[in-house]
Amino acid sequence: MAMNNQPEELSDNSNSFAPAVQNRTDLSGIKAMADSIRSEIGKIIVGQHRMVDLLITALLANGHVLVEGVPGVAKTLTSRLFARTLSTDFSRIQFTPDLMPADVIGTSVFNPKTTEFNFKEGPVFSNVVLIDEINRSPAKTQAALFEVMQERQISVDGTTYAMEEPFIILATQNPIEHEGTYKLPEAQLDRFLFKINVDYPDQDQETAILEGVHKRKNQNNPSQLDPVVEPNRLIQNQSLVSDIHVERSLMQYITDITQHSRNHPSIHIGASPRAAVFIMRAAQAWAAINGRDFVIPDDIQDIARPVLRHRLILTPEKEMEGTKTDEVVTQILKQIEVPR
Repeated sequence: MAMNNQPEELSDNSNSFAPAVQNRTDLSGIKAMADSIRSEIGKIIVGQHRMVDLLITALLANGHVLVEGVPGVAKTLTSRLFARTLSTDFSRIQFTPDLMPADVIGTSVFNPKTTEFNFKEGPVFSNVVLIDEINRSPAKTQAALFEVMQERQISVDGTTYAMEEPFIILATQNPIEHEGTYKLPEAQLDRFLFKINVDYPDQDQETAILEGVHKRKNQNNPSQLDPVVEPNRLIQNQSLVSDIHVERSLMQYITDITQHSRNHPSIHIGASPRAAVFIMRAAQAWAAINGRDFVIPDDIQDIARPVLRHRLILTPEKEMEGTKTDEVVTQILKQIEVPR
């Protein structure tokens, strides 16, 4: 099954900031990687172009992703297909109310032959980790992810185990069910680079979904896709992205956005300094997949909502009115003068 998420509202600002220089960095490898991932996922998924681009951006920016949508919009399928395009290890964890931290990170097991305890790695020890229905496990299990998401390591019984690069967590959650779910801690939400909202498709796209499923004889097997990205090449591309040029005026623009979020009348808790860092990293990756080795204001505007929507906490009054964080981010972007 496949779905589409509607394109998000973007700023009216043009790319007038682009400097009159040619690319100094060869980004052809990044473009080829992005095109290959899009092509493979497109064999099964209809639409969802922005979601796929944001997943590629997060991968290049070395960040984690939270995907939210109602049941049946192919959140898990798209994430599995995305993982399939990478020639890396993959593990899937189904979060449930009785899941314990040791079920995720691993535990020490007694070996009677050596009379010693040996650490048995949990499923989080992988390159791409899909956590399905992440909000169905309680706080103690969520807390087990804090260290690995931020520091990319696990500490057990006084020993630290580093994650193998590349490492990315893709998590899904359902926004409409409340029974049997737990609100994710703010400290954990802040560790996700993006929160991607997946919406319903239009009628033409939904008809195309049915045609595709019928043609595949109701099969949506990820093995139908070919791995197209080697780990070493991915790590090299991540390094290239970190070299994408960001003018100081654009760094000031990013901090203007986060500062405004902390003083906006509709927001109770604004964006953290980590959010500012994530906006810059994501803008660098977004620029790279668009073929530029420099960031422009449009890059920042394009990724501001998925970076900020899960970090901002609205005032109780605005929550009761049904205000969405995306609406507030849009207001902030319109209030701030764009660098030229």
